Amino acid sequence: MNNYDWIVVGAGITGAAIAYEIAKTGFSVLLLEQHGTPENATRYSYGGLAYWSGSTPLTCQLSEEAIALYQNLDLELDAETEFRELDLLLTIAADSDPQAAAASYNHVAIPPRLLNIKEACELEPLLNPEAIAGALTVKHGHINPDKTTQGYIQAFLRAGGEMQIAQVMDLQTISSSNAGMKLTGVQTNIGTYHSNNVVICAGGFSRQLLKLAGIPMKLYFTHAEVIETPPVDLSLRTLIMPANLQRFQMEAESTKVDELWQDSSNELLPPILDVGAVQFQDGSLRLGQVSRVLTDPFGKVNAEESERWLRTSIQQVLPTLAHLPGTWHHCLVAFSSDRLPLIGAIPGFEGVHIFSGFSNPLVIVPPLARRFANFLAGKEDEIISQLSPGR
Repeated sequence: MNNYDWIVVGAGITGAAIAYEIAKTGFSVLLLEQHGTPENATRYSYGGLAYWSGSTPLTCQLSEEAIALYQNLDLELDAETEFRELDLLLTIAADSDPQAAAASYNHVAIPPRLLNIKEACELEPLLNPEAIAGALTVKHGHINPDKTTQGYIQAFLRAGGEMQIAQVMDLQTISSSNAGMKLTGVQTNIGTYHSNNVVICAGGFSRQLLKLAGIPMKLYFTHAEVIETPPVDLSLRTLIMPANLQRFQMEAESTKVDELWQDSSNELLPPILDVGAVQFQDGSLRLGQVSRVLTDPFGKVNAEESERWLRTSIQQVLPTLAHLPGTWHHCLVAFSSDRLPLIGAIPGFEGVHIFSGFSNPLVIVPPLARRFANFLAGKEDEIISQLSPGR
């Protein structure tokens, strides 16, 4: 009863999408998730879909596939993803050069348009004009990430998949004839499930989980913090983010010395705050975000101090939002050393696969999940090969 063709670990957007796509190909699939109520990066994300930001043939192609896929995803999953198009407003700090900020986006598929202060505030009246030197704008896709993930899970179950709320304790392996290790099953806190194939989609916990099984992986994570409000009467017209996003700079800097990640007590860099905000269709908002590079996935953060910092920074850019009632939340955000995900079989560990490390997951996860499932079913795929963890 506990034998499956594939076991997928983690039921955020990555795990839910890949479990659904693998089940669609005809395999028996078990989806494991440790939390009955999600506490992951999917749950607390802004829900943005940056189709416009492709900067290589690979990312541009995936963005085009994603647009087509999302336009039909509600119908396919029989779910409400709340897919729509928003104006993205990338704020330029008051002490920055607007022309230089605009030039930094010249390499993307659809460069954002530069707005002066007056134009930016006309597009988003809640902005504080004294906090900006201007802004960049571009059309931006948006979904409700939690509803989209639940839609994938329900479609997965209808396709014959099984789901279990259980914490993975270890990957069970034996020595293989190829002088490596071979997967035999997954041990959880409620029992062992047998399979010759597992896909690790545990986001920021993927590195820790693989480490427990003796599998090294150059996969990293930040601790992200946001404030979530209940539905409110005011209207935020745009999705707000800074033009100079410090998070990506932090990610690149933190991966330069992999050995520092071997010690789980390190804080590799000072924390940063990228002031952003988005309002969902029910009127609730997410405000953030603080990012920290703590090498301990279970590292403690001073929630009161962090929330105060968040609200003070939001006060400067979006003063109307700063004092809204809301709850501080914390999650892990996974990333790789080159901003491309790690997808495929892990060398030396037969049957162990990874589908993680997405810096910008909501856009490219659906098309990559479909490609990866077809790849696992025997179809060659040039893109999946380029994203191999052995690259």
